[in-house]
Amino acid sequence: MPNGFISVIIPVRNESRYISEVLDGLLGQDYSQDKFEIIVVDGCSSDKMCEVVNDYISRYANRVRLFSNEKLLSSAARNIGILNARGEIILIVDGHCIVGNSGMFKCVNAAFEESGADCLGRPQPLEMNGATLLQWAIATCRRSRLGHHPDSFIYSDVCGVVPAISVAAIYRRDVFERVGFFDESFDACEDVELNYRVDVAGLRCYFDPSVAVGYVPRSTFFGLAFQMFRYGRGRIRLYRKHPDTFSIKSFGLGFFVFGLILGFLISLLDVWFGRGWFFLAYYFTVAFYLATVSIESVRLSILQRKLPILFFLIPVFLTIHFSFGWGIIRETLSKIISNKIINNN
Repeated sequence: MPNGFISVIIPVRNESRYISEVLDGLLGQDYSQDKFEIIVVDGCSSDKMCEVVNDYISRYANRVRLFSNEKLLSSAARNIGILNARGEIILIVDGHCIVGNSGMFKCVNAAFEESGADCLGRPQPLEMNGATLLQWAIATCRRSRLGHHPDSFIYSDVCGVVPAISVAAIYRRDVFERVGFFDESFDACEDVELNYRVDVAGLRCYFDPSVAVGYVPRSTFFGLAFQMFRYGRGRIRLYRKHPDTFSIKSFGLGFFVFGLILGFLISLLDVWFGRGWFFLAYYFTVAFYLATVSIESVRLSILQRKLPILFFLIPVFLTIHFSFGWGIIRETLSKIISNKIINNN
């Protein structure tokens, strides 16, 4: 696939703050200008998103295109992009990423050539240039084993064949002909679900750090909480469609948060009836969890040589754990309730 044609798909909604930097990074690639295109798929943005993109279209008409995504879902946006793409290689990035390597397209092409793989995995580090202390803390926590799925490769720096499920983001076009498109019933984890099908089909994913794309950490606790909540919900939807994806590592936070809620209620009853043993065991467990998070937070702040982020690390870990866990619980409960309503009718 020498000098293969690359179609870059960018699902966006209200990303006018970052989209110019993304487009500049892509348009500035050291790659044949007639060998790539950028497809922006906008989910009915209410900011100046389309104005910014249309300005680029006026200057780079042959390389930048804009499509509308009335379903608003990232999964639908990706499919719109794929269906309209001309490239042999489909590369997906977000509207708030950082393309810092002007040779990335060449690296993508070379990685496919050398590996013969069907798709490529890439590191997706959270970048901290000009970041607030909160963003520093979020980026630091997400790189920790306490803040991210331990089986994920997105913070790895070692080349090699890996499972596609956690890292694939660049595909040969025929992958979609073999496994289908993104499932539009997913509003999160749609990439994990597609990549699971890639693994089941026996296709090969090659992980290459040279094609890394950076991401901007969420800037507020609410933004982080909502992101983790959606990820938790997506994991349950993934499990319902593919029961083989169940693992304690993926669902442990759901069990943990549910256990904390149930344990609190039982501990109150335990005290009410004058025993107290369960009460003590429960609060020992909570204390052990908080101690673990605190020790890891101190370690990370020292490792980063940025002690002020210590004041943010503990609440960030708590936000990640409880929001993801609650997303799992919320999606499970909503499915149970909807099934009961359907059965009663």
